[in-house]
Order: sequence, then structure tokens, then C-alpha cells
Amino acid sequence: MSTLVLDREYFINVFRDMLPFVDKESEHLQQLDSAIGDGDHGINLTIGFREVAKQLDTINENAADISTIFKKVGMLLLGKVGGSSGPLYGSFFMKAGKDVTGKNEVTFDEFCGMLLNGIESIQLRGKAELGDKTMIDAFLPGAEVLKQDSPEDPVEKFTAFVEAMKEGAESTIPLIAKKGRAMRLGERAIGHKDPGAESAWMMMEVFLKRLKEAASA
Repeated sequence: MSTLVLDREYFINVFRDMLPFVDKESEHLQQLDSAIGDGDHGINLTIGFREVAKQLDTINENAADISTIFKKVGMLLLGKVGGSSGPLYGSFFMKAGKDVTGKNEVTFDEFCGMLLNGIESIQLRGKAELGDKTMIDAFLPGAEVLKQDSPEDPVEKFTAFVEAMKEGAESTIPLIAKKGRAMRLGERAIGHKDPGAESAWMMMEVFLKRLKEAASA
């Protein structure tokens, strides 16, 4: 059982970091999406997190708890991000906050539970399974790490979570897509990484960077 506690400022800082992250990686995600999708994954995420950045101070001032912060961020992504990633990431953040109503700090174990709730909502909404060449191929291996009752410290466990997600994203390269726009390509999708799986692990890496700071503070 970890003793690390994450306060609302941790989460606000993570969401503040999301815009520079998507700005930096936008072109990379565009290229992945151009190969098998609409070519707009990076742009869509930038638009969504630009809106989050614009409203973040107001959200922080008015939100009663961490749950509300996540709900507001999720709703903004739902409303602003085009394609399938808007509803999926929007749902992810909204559901991640559902069990922490009234809390302005959470334990690391509670944080793991938040992410598991978010991952479950993506699977329910997208109806994707492992091997369908979607972001679920990154999230499900990561979820298995979070579920382990391991003695690792939080940074070690979260690093393993992100690494499992990264490996999951790599595993989409040889797959035929069974969901989304890439499905129409059939075997032509083989050899290309799924852009949603790539953005998923990268987004969790933003959480990891701030987690390392919180753990060493």
C-alpha cells in the first residue's frame, strides 16, 4: 500500500502540461493517422487541450473537488475534439473522476482506481477488444499493471504501467484494424501503428513526469 498522496494541484499541473505535450507531438500523431485514418488526430487533440488550457484556471477556481475537475476536462474534450478520440478521451476523464467526489487529494491507490475506471469507460464506449488495433491495445496491458497488488513504489509501478502501454501501442503495428476508419483498409493497415494507442501512452507519460516530481517532493 502506497503512502503517496496526490492533491488537486498535481492534477491541474498535469492538465496544464497536456497542451505543450500535444503541440510537440501533434505532427507525429498526424503522420500516424494520415497512414490509416483521417490524418487529424494530432490537430484534434491540440484543439481539445487548447480549450482545456484556456479554461483551466476557471475550472480550478470553481471546482469543489478533483472529481469535478476531471468531469469538466472530459466534457471539454467531448465537445471540442473531433473524430472518435473526443468521445473516448472525454469519457475516460469523466469516468476517472467518478469515485473521488468530495476529495481534494487522493492516495496513489485511489489514483490507480481512477485510471481503471477511465479505461473501462473507453472499452464500454468503443466496444473494442485487445487486438482490434485501437487505443485499447495500449490501455488494457497498462490496466493489468495497475491491478497488480505489487510492492513497488508508485513511481516504479506507474513507470511499468506506461511501459506496458507503450509496448501495447507497438503491438498494433502488425495488426489488421477491426474498428474505426482504419478498418476499411484491411491488410493495408498492417505495418502502421495505431495513432490512438500512441497518444494514449504518451498522455499517461505526462502524468508520470508529474508523479515523479510529487514523489520526490
